[in-house]
Amino acid sequence: MLMKKVEAYLAVRRAAGFELGVPGFLLRSFARFAADQGDTFVRTSTVIRWASQAPSLNQREHRLQVVIRLARYLRAEEEGHEVPPRGIFRRRKTRRTPYIFTHQEVSELIQAATCLQPSASIRPHTYCTLLALLYVTGLRISEALALDLDDIVADGLIIRKTKFKKSRLIPLHESAAAGIQRYIGRRRCFATEHKRLFISDQGRTLSRFSVSWVFRGLLKTVGLSPGRGGRQPRIHDFRHSYACRALEACPEGRDNVGRHMLALSTYMGHTHVSDTYWYLEATPTLMQDIATNCEAFLTGGLPCRR
Repeated sequence: MLMKKVEAYLAVRRAAGFELGVPGFLLRSFARFAADQGDTFVRTSTVIRWASQAPSLNQREHRLQVVIRLARYLRAEEEGHEVPPRGIFRRRKTRRTPYIFTHQEVSELIQAATCLQPSASIRPHTYCTLLALLYVTGLRISEALALDLDDIVADGLIIRKTKFKKSRLIPLHESAAAGIQRYIGRRRCFATEHKRLFISDQGRTLSRFSVSWVFRGLLKTVGLSPGRGGRQPRIHDFRHSYACRALEACPEGRDNVGRHMLALSTYMGHTHVSDTYWYLEATPTLMQDIATNCEAFLTGGLPCRR
């Protein structure tokens, strides 16, 4: 009974554009658990027992949130469903401090990628171009790996099927555009039926797992494993590094800062501008600028322009 309601709920949300891979798996697991308890409606006590089976606090809270959304949907038509209260497992969501790459570190990583084997294959060129593109555009790795040859246009890169189902156009500096065209020229020398921009030395599309594995090897090669402060850099930190560099270049003045933030938020595909403001705390340069400016304002010096 409850399983049918779960399937109907998933069908409605997927029709609205949500993939619901993990949530679908969890909700079916909950429906089976509830059926074993003899429940035909969502019961808070059953939800808590099921969620408590997860090994970590974060996973328990995630399970709870998934069923809360289901319960709200079902209760709109049947009041017999109970909506569990939020915060039962009191998960505190924190952001991991990003690793901000220096220009020198990125240069060393790209240079190390040129030495990847087999040397006569497309592999070194693929990883050199991929790392450089991530650094100069701030793309998510999933967005870069999903690029097709047709997505390379005169105005830049067309980003489709993004994290939040929003397409956008990424302009490219002429040097970046030239680098991609050089890679495409080399790519044409390798036979493949795939339309993806980045391919493996076997001519297949690159998987995120294989890219992460190669990236960890490159970090070790250049001595960045672990990096500064003992943190392990991630490939996603190229995106963080781009955002911080863009904010450091932000023109002074409140109006300019606001426009710059909005433009950067749109460029990076953020759903909320608050996700972009978070980068203000990610680099000492930004925080020093803010502290110096505000100190001058409070002591009667220059007006606070940030």
